[in-house]
Amino acid sequence: MKHGKAFRHLSRPPAHRMLMLRNMVTSLFQHEQIETTLAKAREAARLAEKMITLAKRGNQHSYDKASKFLLDRAMLPKLFTTFAKRYAERPGGYTRIHKYMNRPSDNAPRAILELVDNPKDLRWAITSRAVGWELLKHKLVSKKPQALMNASPKDAQKLVEEEKKKLFQDTTGILRPKTRWNVQKLLRYREGGASLRLGAQATTYIVSSLPPSVDSPLSQINFQKNNLLESKTLLTGRGLEPGQRGLRDTLSAETVAKGRLGNVGRKPERTIKRPVR
Repeated sequence: MKHGKAFRHLSRPPAHRMLMLRNMVTSLFQHEQIETTLAKAREAARLAEKMITLAKRGNQHSYDKASKFLLDRAMLPKLFTTFAKRYAERPGGYTRIHKYMNRPSDNAPRAILELVDNPKDLRWAITSRAVGWELLKHKLVSKKPQALMNASPKDAQKLVEEEKKKLFQDTTGILRPKTRWNVQKLLRYREGGASLRLGAQATTYIVSSLPPSVDSPLSQINFQKNNLLESKTLLTGRGLEPGQRGLRDTLSAETVAKGRLGNVGRKPERTIKRPVR
């Protein structure tokens, strides 16, 4: 029977468990995105949301409780100013957990714990990429790829604004219902310029997905010594920020959601050398 099992013990004594969770919440507020196991992420997310709720109250009692909980008091101004302002209109759900394969050593399920609407939001990157792919698929029906090289972010912004007002079950739009639902969740509590930024990033994915033509600036890459590193980054996708995409990167959104944000090369096949008789 599940009596008195209010939380996960995480195979640690109470003092060790609470100190570990306090350290994880402090690191989450500092970096806004951490990687840990799934069980630890769920426990740390519960405490992180309580700290943000205290920050939204903004009184002296809440400040004292947060200062006793966090291990680094340098995070207090960020908690009571940046996070309190960011989540002022959001009634809850300040954290998000992405499942991230299993750990090689003990096969424990890993996860990425992040704050919602942070600068490197994985859901923002995945959704903008999905919007770009679906808009590109719609435009290729009537236009040639060369005509889309100079695509304007306003087209994607107009599409995002139209899809925000549609219902989840509506099938008349360009976006799939799941993508439309993610767009509506992303833009619900963001500022007014979020639609333009989402459209600009979706347009970037559209242009990078097209094959470079002769007249395209993407084909005129300078392979001199001082620009060789930038060219390799553009072509291979290595060294890009989370959610960004290189020209030859063909990873799916599901793969990106699992945390595999770069090119994944195939492992060379092992050849077994048999002795000659």
